[in-house]
Amino acid sequence: MIINYNGMESFKIQSGDFVLAFNPISKKSKFKPTRFGADVVCVSMNHPDFNGIEQTLSKNKKTFIVEGGGEYEREGVFIKGYQSITKYDNKERMNTIYSVLLDNINIGFLGALGSNGIDGELREALNGIDILFVPIGGKDVLDATQAYKLAIKLGAKIIIPMCYEEIGALNLQSGEKKDAIKKFLKESGNENMKAVKKLTLKKNDLTDKEGEVIVLEKQAAS
Repeated sequence: MIINYNGMESFKIQSGDFVLAFNPISKKSKFKPTRFGADVVCVSMNHPDFNGIEQTLSKNKKTFIVEGGGEYEREGVFIKGYQSITKYDNKERMNTIYSVLLDNINIGFLGALGSNGIDGELREALNGIDILFVPIGGKDVLDATQAYKLAIKLGAKIIIPMCYEEIGALNLQSGEKKDAIKKFLKESGNENMKAVKKLTLKKNDLTDKEGEVIVLEKQAAS
């Protein structure tokens, strides 16, 4: 499995020839979209920052689109969507939280979650997740402290922060950190962490992981 970050909450996850996309950025967003073909696209919210499905369409792939709650299966990949209500961009909206089983790895994707209150069926579904994608930017989504506490509470083995969109490029090596990511790294005890270009892993790589934070560099828009 290879994970690439395209800014905001946009991720490309590849396993062999199979490509899964989370929350691709639309051309109508103020943030720059990245174009790539995907087999499955999971959209958490009907907002230009997250619903750029057109950016993932390809002549070589028949894209399967998931835009809400329910259970789905595509090419051996199992997806469950859980709906929650949040406020984003000054408007109350529906936010879908996803649980995905890919390569025998359990992925949790919180979307634009604006509350750290996760319980009941959703708590059970996400408890002990392998990889958790969590928003940390504050204001419309969880802030750095809420995000880290929730990730640890859910027992995530790997925690990947998102939705802290930078004004300039995120470059942890040069020390040019935005407040949200800086606070998140401090909260998790990883103040000197360096961002990585991509994350490559297999199920066996997760055996000894417990709450490990990984920051991914934003890939250049194409």
